[in-house]
Amino acid sequence: MFLWRAEVQPGVSVAFTDTNAGNIALHVGDDAGAVLRRRAQVEHAAGVAPRRFQYMNQVHGNEVSLVAESGAVTESGASFESDPAAGAPQAPTADALVSLGKPLAVMVADCIPLVLVGAGASGPVLAAVHAGRPGLFSGVIPAAVGQMRASGATDIRAWLGPSVCGKCYEVPAELRNEVAAALPSAWSTTTWGTPALDLPGGAASQLDALGVPIEYRGPCTLENESLFSHRRDSRSGRFAGLVWTHD
Repeated sequence: MFLWRAEVQPGVSVAFTDTNAGNIALHVGDDAGAVLRRRAQVEHAAGVAPRRFQYMNQVHGNEVSLVAESGAVTESGASFESDPAAGAPQAPTADALVSLGKPLAVMVADCIPLVLVGAGASGPVLAAVHAGRPGLFSGVIPAAVGQMRASGATDIRAWLGPSVCGKCYEVPAELRNEVAAALPSAWSTTTWGTPALDLPGGAASQLDALGVPIEYRGPCTLENESLFSHRRDSRSGRFAGLVWTHD
């Protein structure tokens, strides 16, 4: 169920699911009831239940939502909508979530599931970030780190989950030039010699500039059959990056 899981500091865990956990996204045409049952299974396996992970309606932007333990958005310009399934919790439309203890989740199938943990005056400050090409380009990582620091976080550390690597993410030359003009570390070439983008490299350079060390880097989704990959299968499901506190 978990490709990788660890207690990253006393009372805080990070994990990334794999295909054994099944698809956990409600927006890919899967049966909604089955998705919610899988989410509940992940929550039980993580030891989170009866609490629930907070998901988001991801739109490849840079909006950050600050989420209360109740699940309410307490500070954000993002809209707040119901997931399209009976019994699903509400989910803010955003590409990063920050909380002071509420368990958080991000769904991906080639984009980077970035998890951040910082120390706050009253406990850990958590973040889950959906960092695909548009989000990296528009600054979703600096926006998330900025919201964490505004919430009192210090000593922020990062876990870069599995995503498509710079040797596999083929793009048109024009797109590589556009992204690399703003984020030179994202410039790459595939193993077969065509233009590519290195999303993990771009994310790493942004985190370095923000003074946030990286504790873990996941494998390539396209090269790893135990992970969902939209590039491998356009009808792919989604796996999750998760962060939670222990109650």
